[in-house]
Amino acid sequence: MNDPLDQALVLNDICKTYNVGRPNEVRVLHDVSVTLDRGEVVALVAPSGAGKSTLLHIAGLLDAPDTGDVLVNGTNMTRLGDDARTAARRGRIGFIYQFHHLLPEFTALENIVLPQLVNGVSAAQARDRASMLLDRVGVAQRADHRPAALSGGEQQRVAFCRALANAPGLLLADEPTGNLDPTTSDQVFGALMDLVRETGLSALIATHNLDLARRMDRVLRLEDGRVVG
Repeated sequence: MNDPLDQALVLNDICKTYNVGRPNEVRVLHDVSVTLDRGEVVALVAPSGAGKSTLLHIAGLLDAPDTGDVLVNGTNMTRLGDDARTAARRGRIGFIYQFHHLLPEFTALENIVLPQLVNGVSAAQARDRASMLLDRVGVAQRADHRPAALSGGEQQRVAFCRALANAPGLLLADEPTGNLDPTTSDQVFGALMDLVRETGLSALIATHNLDLARRMDRVLRLEDGRVVG
């Protein structure tokens, strides 16, 4: 049996239903169980509307399951209070979405500095880490540009850096290259994977792209509200 401390994420028997008791009740997740070991990168493949975003939100403590447990680094998050869950979400988990959601009034560098300041890091340390991350994904020369002045691929690379700003152990990504053309998608995904491997992150990445999914350590499929594979 694996040591729970070697597991970055464990989802045990997760169930989620919306509109409970109403005629339009929808049961999205049925007894879903997923385990990610430390340093493992796993693809989550499912069609639109299958519940993968719901699963990622539950894994990232943005939503709560109806039943089941969510463990991050061996700690059962479903048994913690709101403040403890917020602190865990801010410090232990990084999020990437299909759209970059960068703050338009701030530069690329400032978008990566801000979450660190919220987490209590000094301004100097935050700028140093932001600069290092931008350099790793090849957009250091764009540090002083606001999002509107960046290409789609550059915007998403900055979003990757922001997700890793507070050095989380777990990365959750929902279609991180879904808004990009195939060539840019391949390049940006390569940058993401290089960054994930260099930092030893564990990652659960939802994608429609089977070619990208095959570049990860393992592929899970979400079918009829259950994970297979």
